[in-house]
Amino acid sequence: MSTSSTVDRAFAAALYAASDAALDTGASLLAADPAADAELGRRGREFVAAAWRRGWQPADVVRLVRRELDDAHVRLAAELILDEHGDRQPPTPRWAAQLEELREAREQPRADRFSHATAVLELYRLLLRLPTLEPLDVRDPHARTAPAHATAPRSTASRMLGRIRALLAKAEATGFPEEAEALSAKAQELMTRYSVDEALIAARARGASSAPGIPGACRVGVDPPYESAKAVLLDAVARANHCQAVWNEALGFSTVVGFEPDLDVVELLYASLLVQATVAMTTAEAAQRAGGRKRTKTFRQSFLAAYAHRIGDRLAAVAHQEQSRAADDAADTDDAGAYLPVLAAREVAVASHLEQLFPDTVTTRLRGVHDAAGWDQGTAAADRAHVEHHRPVSRG
Repeated sequence: MSTSSTVDRAFAAALYAASDAALDTGASLLAADPAADAELGRRGREFVAAAWRRGWQPADVVRLVRRELDDAHVRLAAELILDEHGDRQPPTPRWAAQLEELREAREQPRADRFSHATAVLELYRLLLRLPTLEPLDVRDPHARTAPAHATAPRSTASRMLGRIRALLAKAEATGFPEEAEALSAKAQELMTRYSVDEALIAARARGASSAPGIPGACRVGVDPPYESAKAVLLDAVARANHCQAVWNEALGFSTVVGFEPDLDVVELLYASLLVQATVAMTTAEAAQRAGGRKRTKTFRQSFLAAYAHRIGDRLAAVAHQEQSRAADDAADTDDAGAYLPVLAAREVAVASHLEQLFPDTVTTRLRGVHDAAGWDQGTAAADRAHVEHHRPVSRG
């Protein structure tokens, strides 16, 4: 029997049926024929390549595998993705960063042949059913070697993002609300300054009268529980940083559209605020239980919804103050006439690109938000996490 025939029989038994018996049959066929391993790997790489054609990226695939299957499947997926990519040049810096993260997950203990074959078939079954997503890697037709949004010097961007990460890490680690508040606010100031600086650099490179380029997009995981409240939080962070977000509830992510520097900071700030919100929610809930109230799902849902709502207002206020100060700074430079038109053009470009990617979005409403104590505690936590403006932060 040829190795191809073994794989075909295993696939016919396992990939198109949902029963454990069918899966066991396919795994038994593969476990009994070690010579089929190479063909099995080749078929897996074809499934991965098909996922790229359907709009998926490495992080998207791994996120879904982690959500639907187990850690062993995540490691298998990482190995398969890296093998499929081989020595090719990554299409974008973001794609390259995703591959680099996967290399850390590649090593795995080897299971017995039957268990390994079962995990492979479960993974392939998931890959086979991946739906088509909106393609995110849109290139500027006038660019020769890089996406339109890759304008800032990466060394400068890395330094600035490093400073932002450090501030947010301190905000997450501190046990003092006032300190977390000041650190988070200063991080947002740096984010806004970073965005403004990059926009002006890009405008100078393209010429004052040219279009702002094509925005990019990334997908950010929105994990259970309380996904709707977390999606609202991500949307608030995105809007405060010149981006827009669209939530895909079924697949557990939001697509954020914006220019690359803004996408970077949205991912950073959302992750940090989620940590801060979870810590604050746990603390508030412990106080509720100490007062005789039982732990409830509605309390947590209402807490996170209020936190997201309030933090959006606070982030927007800090960003507005920083933009106003940047406009005053620009008034004394050659950028005096470019600052506001550049930002306006970028806002229009982001909205237009979002409409192109998602012409049929619908508005959803939060469910289960009717716990007054949870709402009040969430609002208070957001006030502590982010308040008014602090002294100017120098560029770096």
